[in-house]
This record gives sequence, C-alpha cells and structure tokens, in this order.
Amino acid sequence: MAAEMANPRSDSMSGSGEGAEGVTDGEPFDPAFALHRGGKMAVQATVPVRDRDDLSLAYTPGVAKVCSAIAEQPELVHDYTWKSQVVAVVTDGSAVLGLGDIGPEASLPVMEGKAILFKEFGGVDAVPIALDCRDVDEIVETVARFAPSFGGVNLEDISAPRCFEIERKLQERVDIPIFHDDQHGTAVVTLAALRNAAKLTDRSLGQLRAVISGAGAAGVAIARILTEAGIGDVAVCDRKGVVSQDREDLTDVKRELAGFTNKAGLTGSLEAALDGADVFIGVSGGTVRQEAVAKMAPGAFIFAMANPNPEIHPDVAHQHAAVVATGRSDFPNQINNVLAFPGIFAGALQVRASRITEGMKLAAAEALAAVVADELSADKVIPSPFDERVAPAVTAAVAAAARAEGVARR
Repeated sequence: MAAEMANPRSDSMSGSGEGAEGVTDGEPFDPAFALHRGGKMAVQATVPVRDRDDLSLAYTPGVAKVCSAIAEQPELVHDYTWKSQVVAVVTDGSAVLGLGDIGPEASLPVMEGKAILFKEFGGVDAVPIALDCRDVDEIVETVARFAPSFGGVNLEDISAPRCFEIERKLQERVDIPIFHDDQHGTAVVTLAALRNAAKLTDRSLGQLRAVISGAGAAGVAIARILTEAGIGDVAVCDRKGVVSQDREDLTDVKRELAGFTNKAGLTGSLEAALDGADVFIGVSGGTVRQEAVAKMAPGAFIFAMANPNPEIHPDVAHQHAAVVATGRSDFPNQINNVLAFPGIFAGALQVRASRITEGMKLAAAEALAAVVADELSADKVIPSPFDERVAPAVTAAVAAAARAEGVARR
C-alpha cells in the first residue's frame, strides 16, 4: 500500500483568497481541509496516448473492433473494459457516518474516502456516486440503469429501513454483487472479532448469549450473521427495548428479526437483557450505564462501537469484560469495515460473482479471524487495517466461497 498519495490538483486548485492553510484567509491551518482541497481522487489512464497510432487504438477506429466483439459476445466486456475491476459507491446522503442526513453533496467527501479505501486496501477501483433522490424505487431504477458500467455496487450511508429494501430490490434487478457495507461489512468484522474473543477464552459461539443495542442496518445484519454462524442466542434492542414477538409496534424488518432472534423470550429494557449476557454489541450510540455491564456474565465481551463516543468508555468496560472492542482507531480491537469490504469485493470481482451470498460473508469473517488466530490477546482479537495479510486472505476466501455456492462465472 502506498504510504503517500499525491493530489494532482493541489497546485491548480489553490486560488488567491483560499490558500491550503484553511477554508478562507485568516482561518487557522486545518489539515483536513488542506487534504480535501480539489477532492481526493482523479481518473488516470492505464494505456498511453502519445501519438496518432496510440490514439487510433485507444479510440477510433480501433475501439470499434472491441465494441463489435462485445456486442456479439457480451461476456467479453469483463475482459476488454474496466467492468470487472470497478465498483460504484452509491449513497443518497441520508445516514452519513455520525453526521446523519446531510444530503448528497455533503456526502461526497465520505464517498471519495470510501473509494480510495477500496483502492488502497483491496486494489479495487471505485467511483463515488451521490444520488439526489430518496424514493426507494427511484434509487433502484437509477442504479439498475447504470449498473452495466460496473462489476459491483457498494451501497453506503443510506438510512434504515429503506436500505434493506433498496439492497433487496436492486439485487433482484441486476446480476452483479450489491453490498450494503453499513450492514454487512460491520457484521463480518464483528463476527471475526467475536470468533477470536471466544477462542481466546476457550469458548465457542454456541455457548454465548449476545445483546445488540441498535436495530438499524448494522444491528440487523450482525444479528443475522451471528445466527448463521451458530451463536447460542442473540437479542436485539431498539429504543423501546428488546425486539420480541409479543410487541405490536414492530416494522416488517423488526418483525422478521424477532422471528429468528431472542430464543430466551426476553422482554423489557436493554439493561435488563444484559443481566447475565456474555456479549454486548453497541451499534446505536447512546450510553450504557456501568451498573448494567457489571451484571454481565464473567469473562464478558463488550463491543462498544458507536463513534466518536462508545456506548461505554473502554476504560470502564475493561473493569467488567475480558475483551473490549470499539469503532475507534485510538483503542485496541477496532471494528473497522475496511477490514472486510475491499477483500470481499476483490474476491467477488475476481470470479465475476453475480451476488454476495451469506456463505461468502461467513467465509470472509472466518478468513479475517484466522489472520491473527495465532497471535491472540485481549488487545488483539482482530487485525489492524494496515495488516497486509488481510485483503489477500479475505479475497481468496470469498472467491472460493463464490465458486462453492455456484455464483461465480469464472
């Protein structure tokens, strides 16, 4: 991975009155604004155009031969265009990081950031696309229409419950992988860390009872993948308490969630559910009182993943837990989606997969956990995002799973 990336626009974009040391004259230096000036990405040719011969091959008349061949054999598009190497990063700006609904334009710096993470950590090219619409069917129709240009679509920062429906409907429309990273990336990394935490403490997933705070995109996906992986039991809590089948206020998504979680039949508050629980997973923000986590089972795991403020501070969590993880980079065991999505897409694109299956996600989690399986400690149940073993391991596992599940096309 490159240690530094030059910004080819940095010189040309610094006009008078708006230098690189702030947004406007007189403001103090801000490295975030300096780095983002002119954007974080650029298009770069992979073939030379130095003379007439180069031009005639890269464009007309040479390009016509390639177009005609693809028209006769559509699968050749993967060999003679960038399709099998590029992902669209799509958002509507409705649920951006910890900022919420800030709209499509304001979401672009995040989408550019996601695109460069694809490249730097997985070798996958990505194009940020911010849509100025919120209607589910309009988003699906729009993405389906430009899908022929891409090998996959990474849905990003779209609010729940629309994100579930958009992903489902879009995957029904197109034959390339559709992956909502806020759901599945978080879930894959969480499962990997939990596998290793259990291994570190000589337990299996089947022996654990987990409680998830948050029934949005990440919470639902985590509950689903933990269930697929064989967790003993998992209860999910929203603002009104445990999502259970006796509640009459559930959305369709939460009603489905209640159908495969909470085997113990818990009701009531999050704090009540934590009594005797082995695992707390926070993906909703807010706070959890120390008194509540103190009642968890001995040797508990606390994954307090809200950013920038974990549901319970790690220093406090360590008083009651054998393993603590957060979403922050300044504490050990960061649950960071960049550990998952670059390798997952790289593996899917490598075999020209038509979709990303539950089996592929489980394979990604197993491969990610295995990277540090021989190096486990309370402060290392998940690799660093900068561990260069991560992407190749996840890529290989996902490609193999795609072939095994029959969704690979080469």
